[in-house]
Amino acid sequence: MEFYMKLPRNKKEFALFMAIISIISVNIIAPLITCFEMGFSMSVWANVIKVIPFIWVSVVLLVLLTHKPSEWLAGKILAKEDSFNAHMVINALCAVLLMSIFLTVIGTWIGTRQITMEPIRTFFYKWPRNFAIAFAVEVAIAQPIARYVMLKMHQMKDMKQQGNMQAEATVE
Repeated sequence: MEFYMKLPRNKKEFALFMAIISIISVNIIAPLITCFEMGFSMSVWANVIKVIPFIWVSVVLLVLLTHKPSEWLAGKILAKEDSFNAHMVINALCAVLLMSIFLTVIGTWIGTRQITMEPIRTFFYKWPRNFAIAFAVEVAIAQPIARYVMLKMHQMKDMKQQGNMQAEATVE
């Protein structure tokens, strides 16, 4: 029942779900990683805000590109009878694993506004921190909020459908 109520049921809902998660994630993860890298200051934060739209576009594209491989990987780890929470954590783990690999490099290129070998040279130093931050934000903030929105949206739709069916029954 939780899968039905807390997750998208169609493509339109998937788009909303992805928008909620990606907007929350980009607005938390990008400033955090940059501030850990450059220092916590208003000027650093202001510079991050300027590139967030570009990072968001790359995140959305990467979500679409890594969705199937992430599902495949999660399927290798999960069994159908595993709990809803187990599915959510493992799905987030697989998605963040793949996305953080790419965004550790691409995010640096976008943030510095230049394509260099630097993020590739420092990848194994920076990726674990980036992965940990992204995974924590996804599991503890972004996905729970998106699932809550889906739950409330589905409850409202279901109540509306029930009301329509009751109205039809009284008309007959």
